[in-house]
Amino acid sequence: MADAGRDEVAGRVLSAWDAFIERAEAVDLSRPSRLDGWRAQEICVHLGCWSDHTAMADLVASARAGGTGAPPDVDATNARVTRAHRDASRSEVLDALRRNRDATARYLADEPVELDTSLTVSVVGRIPLLSVVLGQAYELAVHGLDLVSCGAAPPPPDVLQSGLAALTDVTGALAASMGIDGEVTLATPEGGWTLVSAGGGWTVTQAAPGRIDGPAVEGGADLLLEAASGRINPVPAVARRRLKVHDVGGLLQLAPIVQAVPGIPGGPILQLAARTVGGAGGLLGRLFRKG
Repeated sequence: MADAGRDEVAGRVLSAWDAFIERAEAVDLSRPSRLDGWRAQEICVHLGCWSDHTAMADLVASARAGGTGAPPDVDATNARVTRAHRDASRSEVLDALRRNRDATARYLADEPVELDTSLTVSVVGRIPLLSVVLGQAYELAVHGLDLVSCGAAPPPPDVLQSGLAALTDVTGALAASMGIDGEVTLATPEGGWTLVSAGGGWTVTQAAPGRIDGPAVEGGADLLLEAASGRINPVPAVARRRLKVHDVGGLLQLAPIVQAVPGIPGGPILQLAARTVGGAGGLLGRLFRKG
């Protein structure tokens, strides 16, 4: 997606931020969500920018330093931040969300474009900074779906598509970094996104509605995001034909990414191929685990 340019990425990411903040402003933050132990408060808190949690600034600093160091422990970080700010006022939580949105906007407006392709240390490893920035659209789309359980309106269709674009791009970055050649399309009735990884690089292109060539996972945009994030187990969804897998053998080419980075976004979808080919008792079947 770096080839699409900052304007494209900025439009997708900042629109995702605006949609999420609008929904956060409309819900009771004390309401429990579908995430075990998390209210709307914790969902919003961990997406905010706080004095003790400056994710965007940390990513930029890592890119400037050459992307060295170990990936952060996302579970430990989330636990620390939500524990520290679980009693923050409503206005403080909403302000923290706006600060993170503004920090992203400042990067896209002010930082040298050369940083976009510089490697930074993210929660899934060393990938280009602009891919990580776009990755916010995936997180905001998924957590926007989480907020629905707190009474919020669903994320807009364009935000769901941006979330899928981000998921596709990050998967491509990881495949390329591991020298894995392959392709996959995340297809929805409204269109989708095709990843091709080859020769240490990758491309992400929009797929037209109704056209599926090669390995693909097909379903509604919300369902694909739910499956990719582990909010649902994709295997029953496939059994009920809510999700459809095309060219399972081709999809298997990307499955090794999950072994190297077990917690990656989209891991449950990539593991579908292993589950389908190996069966519940086979070696490949045991690669599947609920996210």
